[in-house]
Formats: sequence, C-alpha cells, structure tokens
Amino acid sequence: MNRKPSVLFVCVHNAGRSQMAAALLANLSAGQIEARSAGSAPADAVNPAAVQAMKEVGIDICAEVPKILEPHAVEAADLVITMGCGDSCPVFAGTRYEDWVLDDPAGQGIEAVRPIRDEIHARIESLIDRLLRANPQEIRQ
Repeated sequence: MNRKPSVLFVCVHNAGRSQMAAALLANLSAGQIEARSAGSAPADAVNPAAVQAMKEVGIDICAEVPKILEPHAVEAADLVITMGCGDSCPVFAGTRYEDWVLDDPAGQGIEAVRPIRDEIHARIESLIDRLLRANPQEIRQ
C-alpha cells in the first residue's frame, strides 16, 4: 500500500516560518505530500507579513490558525522539520528530524519576510524532490 509521505513543520509560534513551509509544500507538491505545522507556544494569529508574503506568490494562508504541537502529530510524521523550536520539540525514535535555520519573521515587515519565504520555497522544492524519489522506508531514516 502506497501512502503519502507526511511532513510536520515546527516552530515556536506556528505563525510564520512553519505556516509558510506547510502551505508551500502542500501547494508545490500538488497534494502528493501531507504537510502540517504546529508550534511549541502558538501565537494568537498568523503573522500578517507572512500572510501577505504568501499572497504575493498566490497562496492564501489567511484562514490558517496557529496550532499547539502535540506528541501524536510528531509520532505520525515521517519527517519533522524544526525551525527554531529548540528543546520544546518532542523527539521520538523512528522519526527523522531536520533543523532548518531560518530568520524569524516575528515582528518583521514584508521586506524582511520575503527573503525568508523565498529561502523556504527553495528548500521545499529540494524536499519535494527528495521525498518523491525516496522509498517510503527511507523517509523515516
């Protein structure tokens, strides 16, 4: 049985980087990869500059809301990509982790958020290529 690879993007507030990454992955993979996001200390709302930056590339995330990081979400993911959540991200055996060092868009204007979005976009394109070429057993390693 073939199933879609699942990626969980985690940052502290789930209001900027992880929201942009999940939306870009869902959009660019055309639904071939499950994309989710969460935060260790979720904000009240998604960063308006992140919403604007994504709208500029044709992706609407204005209806998204920050979500709390739950252990079951980490366990269910084939790959967890952290973006500055530090030690607050639970670690489970058998789950593959990557840490993407990216500037934090919190409190930044659109001019500062665009390059963060573009860096995430480039990393997502590479990630899609890796995940769609991988054998399902390889993803969790």
